Amino acid sequence: MKIEDYELLLKLNEIGTIRGTAKIILISQPAVTQRLKYIEEYFGETLFIRTPKGLVPTPSGEIVLKHANEVVEKESELINQLAESSKEIQGTLSIACSSLISQRFLPVILGEYTTKFPKVAIDLVTGISEDIRRDHKNYHVCIIRGEKLKESVSIRLFDDPLYIFDTEPFPKNDLKERPLISFKSDDSMHELVDNWLYHHQEQIKPQKTMTVDQIETCKQFMKQGIGMAVLPESVSDSMKNEYPNVPLKLNGKPVTRDTWVCYQEGIRKLPQVDQFISLLTNTNFL
Repeated sequence: MKIEDYELLLKLNEIGTIRGTAKIILISQPAVTQRLKYIEEYFGETLFIRTPKGLVPTPSGEIVLKHANEVVEKESELINQLAESSKEIQGTLSIACSSLISQRFLPVILGEYTTKFPKVAIDLVTGISEDIRRDHKNYHVCIIRGEKLKESVSIRLFDDPLYIFDTEPFPKNDLKERPLISFKSDDSMHELVDNWLYHHQEQIKPQKTMTVDQIETCKQFMKQGIGMAVLPESVSDSMKNEYPNVPLKLNGKPVTRDTWVCYQEGIRKLPQVDQFISLLTNTNFL
């Protein structure tokens, strides 16, 4: 059995379907089916049964999955130990990063990092901060927005002020009623916006709210005059001179979205992790 076979079993159990697993690991569905057949023949047991709701491990499957998890964890520990003891920086660097940061800043940062350390394998997952928080122990480094991870070492990278944009002016002494366009984010972002709107309901009243999947889609909808949009400065700095906007403030202070790099105590003993965190903390984001 290869380590990849154990990883496949864990992924099948996580995703729950052969089709979905094939899509995630970027191989064909028949190839996944064939590999599962080989693994079951190797153990001489049926490991999964197919149900309308997806794959369900058999009792034998549960035993093998437990073993597979132990094997994969031991392999990861071994790779990290070898990387730590090596004079040359190599090994794997696993990163979970907020979608906004991965789109706006991470390409340049990783480009610089991989140029310096070409033997480091990058394992990257992007998504909303809420999901990253839930699975943070699966990664060496997490870059998240909003609240920091209390159970981890957390370093603030930058504060990102919020602005509300529109194609129509914001009247100073009149109520502005327009649709509000929002993008998929975690609850803390929506709470910031809702709290600000509550304290400014005499100036701005959203007629309705429409939610889109990505921040770039939100920007384009706003630019077409469909409605207002609250955007962080990191993705809208060039728009401030082109479109009417108001900075979000409460009690005279800017409403900001904090960005953090978080990691487990002791993980910086791995040279590839330490170098990446150092690069992050020395980057001028805004």
